[in-house]
Amino acid sequence: MAKLLVLHGPNLNLLGTREPEVYGRTTLEQINRDLTALAQEFGVEIDCYQSNHEGALIDRLQAAMGNTHGILFNPGGYTHTSVALRDCVSGIRIPTIEVHLSNIHAREEFRHRSMLAPVCMGQISGLGAIGYTLGFHALLEDFAKRGLLTEDTGRK
Repeated sequence: MAKLLVLHGPNLNLLGTREPEVYGRTTLEQINRDLTALAQEFGVEIDCYQSNHEGALIDRLQAAMGNTHGILFNPGGYTHTSVALRDCVSGIRIPTIEVHLSNIHAREEFRHRSMLAPVCMGQISGLGAIGYTLGFHALLEDFAKRGLLTEDTGRK
């Protein structure tokens, strides 16, 4: 069975109430619930985790080595500052899609550069919570190409 890690960085635990005009009203629990339902539909094991601490995110990424096939990662504010997270994503060599609820390229200039994007499979930015769903489907395609999905995997 294919396994997916969903990582949420700092302040994403405040989704739904923190700057809803920027991040929307969808809560982190709703995002995780929707992704979990999708994963069950397609026969993918999923692990969702949020931390406000860079080291905890690095620990979770490193623990994924050897047992996880893809990662959806919203690094939050660490996107623009963390060489350590960038090096970790590069080092673990697990296909990773960077996800952002807001369009980081349409915001303050310091948000325009992602430290992680160059080492990720792709980046989804500015589409709100559906960006996680799109990232899930992109990884699902990757899983299929690598033969990680069985013939009977699919919508029930």
